[in-house]
Amino acid sequence: MKRVLLGLGSNRSFEGKSPVELLFCARTELEQHLDGLSFSSLYRTPAMYVKNQEDFYNMAAVGYVSDEKDPFDFLHIINEIEAKYGRDRSKEIRFGPRSLDIDIELFGNEKINHPDLQIPHPRMQERAFVLIPAIEILTDSADVLIRDKYISALEKITREGGADGIVKVGGCQNGKGTDSCSNKTCI
Repeated sequence: MKRVLLGLGSNRSFEGKSPVELLFCARTELEQHLDGLSFSSLYRTPAMYVKNQEDFYNMAAVGYVSDEKDPFDFLHIINEIEAKYGRDRSKEIRFGPRSLDIDIELFGNEKINHPDLQIPHPRMQERAFVLIPAIEILTDSADVLIRDKYISALEKITREGGADGIVKVGGCQNGKGTDSCSNKTCI
């Protein structure tokens, strides 16, 4: 089995669902495609590249796919989930508002540099909004080296002020509230 690390984010509502609700809808969808799936807490994060927009809500997920799973096929699944919840890449501003963004940060030990897919994600180590939830979720002994690398990257970002304003706002493990796309207890 290949371990897959995803970064999820949203800062725009779609069809009456808030950004937080959209993230939990994505969670429900992802559970159909990854085994042993677990999620980080939810974080509210100031926009990073295009500042004049609403804060994002971010989380990380880690799960497993079969060794035979192709990363491009998995990207297609991710893009379908994003589109189902309102993402239209042809109409958005790069790094601008979006209803749902799911990035493949890691896909097993794959290294891919293709116009449609880069793994590991090339900007992961400059993004506290990815590193903080990823560090939280990468807890297995096999993840220690990766986690330590991300902790070092996060320490550098934090010294430069790049983690300012990121606030943990909830998670599914605490049993508060209900997600509108399933009967799971969240936030």
